[in-house]
Amino acid sequence: MKRMLTAALTAIALLLAGGCGGNDSRDESAPSPGGSAAYPVTVGDLTLGARPEKIVSLTPTATEMLFAIGAGPQVTAVDDQSTYPADAPRTDLSGIKPSAEAIAAKDPDLVVLSDDIDKIVSQLETLKIPVYLTPAAKSLDQTYEQIEQLGTLTGHRSEASALTDRMATDIKKIVDGVPRRSKPLSYYYELDPTLYTVTSKTFVGSVFSLFGMTNVADAADPDGTKGGYPQLSQEALVKSNPDTIFLADSKCCAQSPATVAKRAGWSTVTAVRTGQIYALDDDIASRWGPRTVDLARSVADAVAKVPA
Repeated sequence: MKRMLTAALTAIALLLAGGCGGNDSRDESAPSPGGSAAYPVTVGDLTLGARPEKIVSLTPTATEMLFAIGAGPQVTAVDDQSTYPADAPRTDLSGIKPSAEAIAAKDPDLVVLSDDIDKIVSQLETLKIPVYLTPAAKSLDQTYEQIEQLGTLTGHRSEASALTDRMATDIKKIVDGVPRRSKPLSYYYELDPTLYTVTSKTFVGSVFSLFGMTNVADAADPDGTKGGYPQLSQEALVKSNPDTIFLADSKCCAQSPATVAKRAGWSTVTAVRTGQIYALDDDIASRWGPRTVDLARSVADAVAKVPA
């Protein structure tokens, strides 16, 4: 997913940062006695007359959501970046450069995408293929909403609600378990070695904000014109002197505390001097799905290691 996120930053700019219309409202259906949505169901502008049994997911985050709510058996194909769970039916379909013809060949009754790239939605709708968009969340609430909407669309409404409740409870417990500091810790979150990063206005930034941490990249995109994904200069990064560094490029780009410590000019950075550099799992760090709990736990573990 790191490759996908980097591609989004460079090839399709900051589409992920802009919300896509049509999926903001809650479903308008009544629940069945079992707690799942009765059909037809409506989420935003999308109405499904029957439970989808051939779902194609072209976004790794949605793939994780679908399997986590019990809709995995209904998923017949996922994109080439959907690496989790291991038994997801991975194909050569692309969510970055989607092909309507290739998608249609899977005969789906629901397609899940993160963005309307190259007007793929209208192409699929012309082919009478329903599409649900899951743009990059900017907050935990948006993540919960996407999970619950997928639950409604797939007939797993109660399972989706149970999942979001569990996530919220687990994350709160993790955050509450970290003692607050008199002075907030600052952090730098690295997307790749060219110093692309995230600001507090992104989903990742919102997770770190739960711990009262300050983001050294915020000054690089104060008005959000860069979508929350600015590229820092080395001079600016060193000058910002973060207390901690988190690496979301450990798998894709082989970055580690050791490689960061060897970077020319970085020896004066507090995080480098004190050894407060933490490598994250790229995929978990780049997705806003159920494993956000794992990301929160990784941040909590790192904060706990920083001397008060």
